[in-house]
Amino acid sequence: MSERIKMVNPIVEMDGDEMTRVIWSSIKDKLIKPYVDLNTEYYDLGLEKRNETDDRITVEAAEAIKKHKVGVKCATITPNAARMDEYDLKEMWKSPNGTIRAILDGTVFRAPIIVDSIKPFVKPWKKPITIARHAYGDIYKDVEHRVEGKAKVELLITDEDGNETKKLVHEFDGPGVVMGMHNIDKSIESFARSCFNYSLDLNQDLWFAAKDTISKTYDHRFKDIFEEIYQKEYKDKFEKAGIEYFYTLIDDAIARVIKSEGGMVWACKNYDGDVMSDLVATAFGSLAMMTSVLVSPDGNYEYEAAHGTVQRHYYRHKEGEKTSTNSMATIFAWSGALRKRGELDKNDELVKFANCLEKASIQTIEEGIMTKDLLSLSEVESKKAVNTEEFLDEVVKRLESLI
Repeated sequence: MSERIKMVNPIVEMDGDEMTRVIWSSIKDKLIKPYVDLNTEYYDLGLEKRNETDDRITVEAAEAIKKHKVGVKCATITPNAARMDEYDLKEMWKSPNGTIRAILDGTVFRAPIIVDSIKPFVKPWKKPITIARHAYGDIYKDVEHRVEGKAKVELLITDEDGNETKKLVHEFDGPGVVMGMHNIDKSIESFARSCFNYSLDLNQDLWFAAKDTISKTYDHRFKDIFEEIYQKEYKDKFEKAGIEYFYTLIDDAIARVIKSEGGMVWACKNYDGDVMSDLVATAFGSLAMMTSVLVSPDGNYEYEAAHGTVQRHYYRHKEGEKTSTNSMATIFAWSGALRKRGELDKNDELVKFANCLEKASIQTIEEGIMTKDLLSLSEVESKKAVNTEEFLDEVVKRLESLI
């Protein structure tokens, strides 16, 4: 390509940690900058910078997405006690993903990257399954307490007039633990509409699964809101499109999805979606082969890799060893963001480039060149495992031929 593709508006770029940070830089240098005059508003969400800014930088990045409409995020560390010591942190900072999701109030849609030569472990699956994960509240914004001995724990609700309602949680006769969590109608409504719209865009059935038989108020509220919005706003649209919406219990959904051929959007509450997206990704081949996009009701999009920072490979990389780290999810985070930026700006060249980047990446694996994690999964007869940088170089060769 003689001239790089121009970008009218920026993408909010959020850098990350460890091995994915290394890959992030290589993807930009090898697969994007030679072809695109990359325009980003950069935020370093690496753990050191979050610690230095008391995590204000994460909030600033989320606010920037609200301004520019499109963001792309590298995987980041959510610290535990060991990370506190390793990075000499001021405190155990919260998950950047959780902070960003709370500010954008969106739904996370995750779907496997399909490669013909890698067959799902679940034999009936023929089409990708998209997990729609509610991205607000529940255990991710919970309050927890360690009960040291005999105690009565009550849920106290004080309304705006000062009236109090108490409910007994449990009378402890010895040590234990207690947790309080919440959600809000507004966020559940946004979640429902995002799921209905996404299903219509894909022209696929929508499932919603929770556990209202046990959680007769909390989970039942989710079920009721979905049904109310469906009946009022989406029933006619779904019938016209020839697709179906239904609610079922989460355990029933698991049994049904295993026997299905795939090809649906499966909406889950926050934690359920976290677990089920990993299940679907692994069953289709690899956690590193999963796209993830956060879609907010007011039209903001944040693309990311659905896996962690690949800590083990990073330590080997620091010792000067070559690693064979799968970069597909990170490549697709960039391609997704570039495509959406192109769609919003009516920049057809940028959309076309994003499509070519994805095609070149899949073609590389189809032609037998892949990272070690895929070697045992691929059904290609002649295949070769390459290291992290060699895989990107092979993608470049195919990208050049496509554009």
